[in-house]
Amino acid sequence: MKTKKYKKILREVFHVMGADKIIVSYIVFFFIMSFIIWIVEPNIKSYIDSLWFCFATATTIGYGDITAISIIGRVLAIVLSIYSVVAIAIFTAVITSYFIDQAKARAKYSVRNFIDSLEHLDELSKEELRELSKRVREFNKSI
Repeated sequence: MKTKKYKKILREVFHVMGADKIIVSYIVFFFIMSFIIWIVEPNIKSYIDSLWFCFATATTIGYGDITAISIIGRVLAIVLSIYSVVAIAIFTAVITSYFIDQAKARAKYSVRNFIDSLEHLDELSKEELRELSKRVREFNKSI
């Protein structure tokens, strides 16, 4: 159940930040670039090889088993590399932002809960007061 909730929130974060459009456009760009490189590059014999070359280029692995030898192929590989680095950076930033927002939300909830307990001291039992006192001591140690 929680996993569904987190996936939904992550999808919303991607949508709000516009990263979903960037990722979809990157995937389309990747496959189109693979097709164009397959057409213009005499060293690449099949579309699958072109996909492999583009993957190795995009991830900066660069095995060297398939290389671009034409100027057009090399320029396209450079464009693909730059766009890939940007897309990966955006993807990473969105994921990081999501986790930071989640941590802030948990901290805010915890603080609200703690303040609520402090506001209602007169309504707490002795056990609840002991637990609250313990939490305050732990909090003071962490500062």
